[in-house]
Amino acid sequence: MTNTLSPPIKPDHSFKRVAILFAGGPAPSANAVISAAAASFLRAGVEVIGIKYGYSSLVDFDSSKPLVEGTDYIILSHKVLGRTRNAQGIMIGTARTNPGKHITCPADLSDAEKSAPMKRVCEALASIGIDALISIGGDDTLKTANKFKLYQEKNGVGKTIPVVHLPKTIDNDYHGIDFTFGFFTAVDFLATEIRNLIYDAEATRSYFLTETMGRSAGWLSYGAAIAGEASLVISVEDIMAGYLVEEEFTNEAGQIITRQCMDMDRVSERIVKTMLAREAEGKQYGVIVVAEGLAEFLPFSYVEGVSRDDHGHINISQVSLYSILSNSVQKKYTEKTGSRRLVKGLQLGYEARCAKPHAFDAMLGSQLGVGAFRALAEKKLNGVMVSISGQLDLHYEPFENLVDPETLVTVVRYIDTNSDFHRLARFLETHVND
Repeated sequence: MTNTLSPPIKPDHSFKRVAILFAGGPAPSANAVISAAAASFLRAGVEVIGIKYGYSSLVDFDSSKPLVEGTDYIILSHKVLGRTRNAQGIMIGTARTNPGKHITCPADLSDAEKSAPMKRVCEALASIGIDALISIGGDDTLKTANKFKLYQEKNGVGKTIPVVHLPKTIDNDYHGIDFTFGFFTAVDFLATEIRNLIYDAEATRSYFLTETMGRSAGWLSYGAAIAGEASLVISVEDIMAGYLVEEEFTNEAGQIITRQCMDMDRVSERIVKTMLAREAEGKQYGVIVVAEGLAEFLPFSYVEGVSRDDHGHINISQVSLYSILSNSVQKKYTEKTGSRRLVKGLQLGYEARCAKPHAFDAMLGSQLGVGAFRALAEKKLNGVMVSISGQLDLHYEPFENLVDPETLVTVVRYIDTNSDFHRLARFLETHVND
């Protein structure tokens, strides 16, 4: 009979030093992931290095200027990890630096200029004796981890540094896993803010139009709207399902470009219909939730000159989507009714990224961290994303199942607009004949 209280069998591995790197936006329970992964390796006699601020120092590595402990990385000892699984923030920091931004197809891996940043990353990790890399981040960081693996295979850089990836995003738009750590904490935090705004709106007979995070998909906006009892939620999926029109514009190079953009008039009218339906029920107030990703679908006149990041994403902070839509809705309401209803725009989101993690996210994050150890040390895997399903059951998704082999990009997991999750929000909203 197996003694269920016995510790796991110590795996047979050759690792002496493992690195953990976190990239992209913060998420609640980040420290649970880092701490659980580090503790697992420490208990197996492996030294653990925390790379500070993502790939920032690694892409600028020069052998004449070695990485500096305390500045570029820290030693994650048992003392450092004490009582950190439920701590807020990210103990090793984060950044959006992308060493693979010029690698857009497999051929680019052999291009010395395009792959130079990735070469420096490999050299930097080798310079401090790293035997394996744990990558924590969103889909862009997953793409980078895949390019890191492929670059080593393509260029024979010496000793291969295996890499496993742990999925992170409060947006929850990841293929290969049901829920990402931090999602439920962020949903609950935003839902609390929405409920507070409802009381304000009721007292002032007005509306709040809130913009929540959710660049590519609407999981966070829908979750927050459902839990927060919002009046209406509109996400990227909704816009793509029936609120797009074609527009032409001339770019900086003088070229005429045709693209699909959001039909501002129809979207505003849909929101006003909800407001009028609520008024018929005696409710002259409410909160509308929209996902920040709608900014990518704004007509060109609203986003002309707006910068983009290393991953090609529009700089949403320069757009003020909530102001644009709240003004449009307010005008549409007056046009429809001849009277005025105050619609106040507000951005929600950053407050949720480092909120105190809830129990489920702490458990989920801890299991992902342990999964990194089990993937590398127990199963000898390379190029996999750790995933969880059911009752925190671990499994491992190969990068090739998650990343397009030709374009090296990941595919967004949208909400299925025919799914019961999507329909739940519509059932809970005031009925509108659209």
